[in-house]
Amino acid sequence: MVLFTGIIEEVGTVRRVSPAQGVIEIQAQTVLAGTRIGDSIAVNGVCLTVTALKPDGFTADVMAETLRRSALGSLTSGSQVDLERAMPADGRFGGHIVSGHIDGTGVIQSMRQEGNAVWVTITAPAFILRGIVEKGSIAIDGISLTVAAVDDVSFSVSIIPHTGGQTILLDKKAGDMVNLENDIIGKYVERFLQPQAKPESAITMEFLAKHGF
Repeated sequence: MVLFTGIIEEVGTVRRVSPAQGVIEIQAQTVLAGTRIGDSIAVNGVCLTVTALKPDGFTADVMAETLRRSALGSLTSGSQVDLERAMPADGRFGGHIVSGHIDGTGVIQSMRQEGNAVWVTITAPAFILRGIVEKGSIAIDGISLTVAAVDDVSFSVSIIPHTGGQTILLDKKAGDMVNLENDIIGKYVERFLQPQAKPESAITMEFLAKHGF
C-alpha cells in the first residue's frame, strides 16, 4: 500500500484537466525528483499514478470513482494544488498515515484569524464526522492536520503560519470544497467493532434426524 504523511512538498499548478478523458496534467518541480512513470503522487490528498513525465510537470489518469469521491473534478486550468510524493521506505513520518484514498468532501464554512493562526471550520457528512475526534488527525486536501473541535455538523482546525504558507488551504474561502480523508487507524477500529454476521451452521434439525439423532 502506498503511504503519504500529509506533509505537503510543493504547490503545483493544473495545466489541463479533462474529466471526460480521465486525465489531469500538473506543472511541478520538487515532486519530480526521483519520480518515475508508475509512481504515486498525492494531488490535494488524492493518490494518483504518474503516467507521463515532462521536465516541468507530470500527467496522471483520473478514474470516474476518484472524481465522484473527491473535488478533483472542480479543478480548472490554473488551479493550484497541494502535492506530495509517496513516502519512501526509509522516510520519516512528519504527519500521520495518509493513504490518499479520499473518504469524501467537505465545504469550508468559515475562516477566522486568532493571533498568528487561522481557524478553519468545515462542514462534512455524518459518515465522515463519525470518524473525527478532537485532537485526532484529519487530512484536508492531503494536509495532515490536528482536529481542534468537532460537533454534529462540522469540525475545525487551526492553521499555523508555516502550514498556511506551504499549502493552498488558506487561499480558499467559505463555500469552497475540500477533499477529506479520515485517520486510517480509526477506520479499521470502527470496522473491527462492527457486529459481524455469524456464519450459518451446517448442523440443522434435518441433518440430525437424517443421521439418526
